[in-house]
Amino acid sequence: MIRYCFALDLVDDQELIKAYEDWHQKVWPQIIHSIVVSGIKNLEIYRVGNRLFMIMEVTSKFSFEKKVETDNKNPKVQEWEELMWKFQQPLPFAKSGEKWVLMDKIFDLNKN
Repeated sequence: MIRYCFALDLVDDQELIKAYEDWHQKVWPQIIHSIVVSGIKNLEIYRVGNRLFMIMEVTSKFSFEKKVETDNKNPKVQEWEELMWKFQQPLPFAKSGEKWVLMDKIFDLNKN
């Protein structure tokens, strides 16, 4: 398994944060399907304040490029992304149009 970690901010509004969490308790089945068929084996999202942290574990066959291409062609994924963007905001250092920012691994207890 390959693990990737990402960060993203939510709009700092408690009602919007609550709504975002509620949506993630009832993720549309088409979204779950698009995640699974892309080669993502596990995906978890954590929150502190308005900062989100996502852990994604993938198979060696997973491709970011293929996932983006497939998602861009999927109207339900696009609808979900548009809905989620109402709650999300880019990190201050994110590139234009970038949502989830890939984090750099800086420590691993098992490698010391």
